[in-house]
Amino acid sequence: MRTKEDDDRTREMLARKKKISAKKKDKALVIVFTGNGKGKTSAALLMAFRTVAHGWKAAVVQFLKSPKDFRYGEQIIAEKLEGLDFFMMGAGFTWNTNNRELDIQTTLSTWEKCKECVLSGKYRLVVWDEINYVIDYGFLPLDAVLEFLKNKPPKVHIVLTGRNAKPELIDRANLVTEMKEIKHPYKLEGIIAQKGVEY
Repeated sequence: MRTKEDDDRTREMLARKKKISAKKKDKALVIVFTGNGKGKTSAALLMAFRTVAHGWKAAVVQFLKSPKDFRYGEQIIAEKLEGLDFFMMGAGFTWNTNNRELDIQTTLSTWEKCKECVLSGKYRLVVWDEINYVIDYGFLPLDAVLEFLKNKPPKVHIVLTGRNAKPELIDRANLVTEMKEIKHPYKLEGIIAQKGVEY
């Protein structure tokens, strides 16, 4: 049986919801997916797919993955989806570079593509995939990224992925998710990257 207190609580809750709803507005977010667990790029790509599903355009710019590495599943899907532009611009995913100058040059070219996509006015969402790695490796100055984010267009969501997101980027972001590794088949059983799972 409902009491007067129950009714009062319900009225208060509805009043709060109405007040919050009145303040709601679309706001372009800066989103960071980081951490040592899998799923950072996958989460970002799903956001791009959702964006396209709702009739907007999205772009994915990848800093490290190279079309020479594999035929990545996300690349195959992107070719079939109208409204999703995919730029795989890396020289290959590596932690131990053989040519630091080439990696820096490739990173800076990719960074220019990132800025171009955001400033073009074509996209509702732009994914900067693997950008945290190249910042962490010293290939791309953190200050340049922070400055760009500070002055970004107001209607574009930007998603940054990769391990080791810098604290300054985490502070700047509206949403941050850290993927945590609990178990990994490579470490446990020596199982290498598999088609349909990792690429």
